[in-house]
Amino acid sequence: MRLSDAVMATFARHETFHPRYGWFRKAYATAATRQHGFSEADAPVNMGVGKNMVRAIKFWGQAAKIITKDPQSENQRAPEMVPTRFGHALFCDDGWDPYMEDPGTIWLLHWMLLAPRSHLPVWWIAFNELHFVEFDDKALEIAVRGQLESSASVPAPHESSMRKDISALLRTYAPATRSGRSSLDDVLDCPLRELGLIGASAASGNYRFALGAKPTLPDEIVLFATLDFLSRRPPTGNTVTLSQLANESGAPGRAFKLTESDMQRILEAPLSTLEGVSLMSSTVGQQLSWTRDVSEAAVDVLHRYYGAGMDDAWAGENGDLPVDREDLPIEREGPIADLLAARERQPVRSAA
Repeated sequence: MRLSDAVMATFARHETFHPRYGWFRKAYATAATRQHGFSEADAPVNMGVGKNMVRAIKFWGQAAKIITKDPQSENQRAPEMVPTRFGHALFCDDGWDPYMEDPGTIWLLHWMLLAPRSHLPVWWIAFNELHFVEFDDKALEIAVRGQLESSASVPAPHESSMRKDISALLRTYAPATRSGRSSLDDVLDCPLRELGLIGASAASGNYRFALGAKPTLPDEIVLFATLDFLSRRPPTGNTVTLSQLANESGAPGRAFKLTESDMQRILEAPLSTLEGVSLMSSTVGQQLSWTRDVSEAAVDVLHRYYGAGMDDAWAGENGDLPVDREDLPIEREGPIADLLAARERQPVRSAA
């Protein structure tokens, strides 16, 4: 997949904050319950965070494809936010995981952060285009800049912006380290660090991608990511090799750091009961074959995994589209709205 097709040219939009617990849900709740939730003057008070954190939450919500620009905004140069179809299916009151209680949801959000088109080009390059396993900050910076300079359609950012994105990547996934400027919240409050995708080399002390199967990664999330990926890439038929799913840029094997044999072992069980998608042997090795729309199959996988879901849930590029605001007022009465509504309620005064 070409870099220009895989990423948007956005750099350092996170205000130097890595994503924190609750921010993905808060991004959805803000967009779902308040039409001007991110732009109104009292947004920091309503969301219970600082002003720069409001912008960071907005960015991470967009990066995870939970919220998107509202096409009905009067000012399209500074549009309001609205939940995506995917974000609504995940976090609405009757959705897949409205309270982010399932460990698989963190893996799902990791996939969505990288899924084309990604708002995080530095992250996408680090996971998909770098062929070394062990690295330090400088090696990562040199490799990322080389990839950007070789792609004329994605302009390289200022050096400071690239370093901010690399710092955010490492603080999101690498083992926590305390420094003079970091608070305890900075060290502990990052859900994606639990995935263990980047560790430390015992020999050199450098960073190291964790290759192979992950004990907390659900098979169904890998299958969803596989089908979601296939729905986002240009159509090339109704088969794909497991080698491609493990090694192609943008594929789930790259995002989860899985080998071809890992992919085969992981996909066998959930595929055995999924209609219209199957594994088959061929002269080029094991292949995934399908006879139905892969984005519909991806939604079925999450319905089964979470044991809940709405009839109008979407995956793939259709899942990235904005939900109709007419479908959102119900959120004002459910538990998701409580994230914000509690701050707006005034105590009832008894009659004198």
